[in-house]
Amino acid sequence: MAILVTNETKVMCQGLTGRAATFHCGRMLSYGTKLVAGVVPGKGGLKHLDLPVYETVAEAKEATGASASLVFVPPANAAAAMIEGIEAELELLVCVTERIPVLDMVRVHQALAGSQTRLIGPNSQGVLAPGIGQLGVMTTVDARKGGIGIASRSASLTSEVVLQTTRAGLGQSTTVGVGGDPVHGMTLKDTVALFLDDDHTDGIIVIGEIGGTDEEDVAALIAERKPSKPVVALIAGRHAPPERRMGHAGALATQGVGSAADKIKALERAGVLIAPDASRVGEAMREALL
Repeated sequence: MAILVTNETKVMCQGLTGRAATFHCGRMLSYGTKLVAGVVPGKGGLKHLDLPVYETVAEAKEATGASASLVFVPPANAAAAMIEGIEAELELLVCVTERIPVLDMVRVHQALAGSQTRLIGPNSQGVLAPGIGQLGVMTTVDARKGGIGIASRSASLTSEVVLQTTRAGLGQSTTVGVGGDPVHGMTLKDTVALFLDDDHTDGIIVIGEIGGTDEEDVAALIAERKPSKPVVALIAGRHAPPERRMGHAGALATQGVGSAADKIKALERAGVLIAPDASRVGEAMREALL
């Protein structure tokens, strides 16, 4: 099994008819994801990828029973699309859109408060449950069903760690990209908590980076719960200069806050095993499981 998605999860795509959505949703269908509908205002009644297109999320949910949505909407309208999904009481939203204004994401956070919706992203590669479903833009070629849960802020490093855990014979239960923006939905801590409670996840890999406090929050959770499952972490940005944004909006270490060194210290104090570099994460997890 996996976290967040199951074999029964039905998915709609907001923005289905766009070029990027068409390409990636075609891949999702080929992978076996239960993609059942699209939502594109002004195109209701059409078909795309042999899927029905609806005007609103509420209409698509009522007609198909979809409980999740993949948001492929441009930055200017992405927040409104997410809020529409929240108001329709979807269980899961996965937003891959980059460069959404921070103030727009504050509005999304306000809509999430007290709702039943879990949001992954924005600026996320998505969620992949090998053998079950793909909701996002990640590669699936190296993924194999297994017992390692991966919670990550970095899409490229996730692909590398998926390959390593597959080569180590471990496989993955689920990979979750929480997104690289400073204001996002589910955090690393939220995701790790789900993995800790999942009977089909034997070990957890956390891929963090400079900026924010996600990794320190994971450390506090691990210190509190003292899990029997091994937790391995890789923190990117050890040599990044302070006060300089590295790559995207979330990767910014200010004076005394968000540095790789501080995150590593917090995780080590909690009992998390720190991978020495990006090439040895799978090896570190295999050793931790022995």
